[in-house]
This record gives sequence, C-alpha cells and structure tokens, in this order.
Amino acid sequence: MLFRKAILDQIAEGAVTLAFRRWTKPTVKAGGSLRTASGVLSIDAVDVTGTEDISVEDAHRAGFTTREALLAELDVRPDGTLYRIAFHRAGDDPRLSLRDEATLAKVDRAAIADRLARFDETADQSWTEPTLRLIASRDGITAAEIAEWVGVDKLKIKVRIRKLKELGLTESLTVGYRLSPRGRSFLDET
Repeated sequence: MLFRKAILDQIAEGAVTLAFRRWTKPTVKAGGSLRTASGVLSIDAVDVTGTEDISVEDAHRAGFTTREALLAELDVRPDGTLYRIAFHRAGDDPRLSLRDEATLAKVDRAAIADRLARFDETADQSWTEPTLRLIASRDGITAAEIAEWVGVDKLKIKVRIRKLKELGLTESLTVGYRLSPRGRSFLDET
C-alpha cells in the first residue's frame, strides 16, 4: 500500500489514520503491519465499503480536504473492491536504527555473514557480496546498473536488495541505493 509524500507527512503527525483503496485482493490485513517512510503502521481494520458510506470525516482522516477530493482520487482506479483501512502509527521503522549501527560485534557480523551465505545458497549464485560491493562503489547506483553487472534481471535484483535492506546493510535513495554505516562496517571487515 503506497502513500503520497503529503499523506506520509500527515501519518507521521498522527493526522491520517484511514486509507481507502480499490483492490482485487487486499494487500494488508487487520492485525498486520506495514512499513512506510513515516514508520511502521499497525493495521487495525480492513473492511469492504461503498463510496456512499464515506463521510466527510473519513475523507479528512484519510488526508483529503473534501470528500469529493477523495472520491476523485478513487475514481482514478475504478476497478476492484473498495476497502476502508484503519491504522495507527506503531513506531519508527526498526531498520533505521539498525542501519546506523556502525560498530558490529563479532556475533552480529557472524549472523550477517550466515544470512548472506543462505541468500547465496538459495539463489544458487553468489550475489550478496558482489552486490554490496557495487552499492559501496557509488551512492545512487541503480538496480538496472547492478542487475547488468551481476547478470540478474532488474526486478529480481530489487527483491534481493530488499533482503539486504532488511539486514540494515543498504538504504534506498530517491534514485538508487547506498550502503548504510552498518553495511560499510560489515564490508570493511570482510
């Protein structure tokens, strides 16, 4: 579930606690969570609704100044079932503090190395270290550039880089990626 920057800012302030989406199948579920640029959202409810059930207050809680503005946004994607998603901000993305850990204990370094080895084994290809080294070579290197260097499809490399991000080793930029302090520390000792 994606949000525009203006909505993300309002989520961070606690002003936005609802979203409306048309989906063929929900991408979030009640009781689950969602990481966003504004932090982790706890999904409180996901309910099928109709446009006639959306109130002015709902529109405001979804970050729109008017009900009509929200309905116009929903009309951009008219296919699928309309869902009302209630959520609250549960806290900061834990990857943010993780990636800032520039000093790694031996046990942390070993755990990272073990995970990377399992990623390589599962892929039947040694991709983790070459990918980290490419990202270390230049801030802003894109998935397309990395994919070309390691000989993997761009979409596949994006999925793989997300795994590195989960370990706090990389950061996404507006365009491309860079190593986090944690990632640099890990590579410096490899």
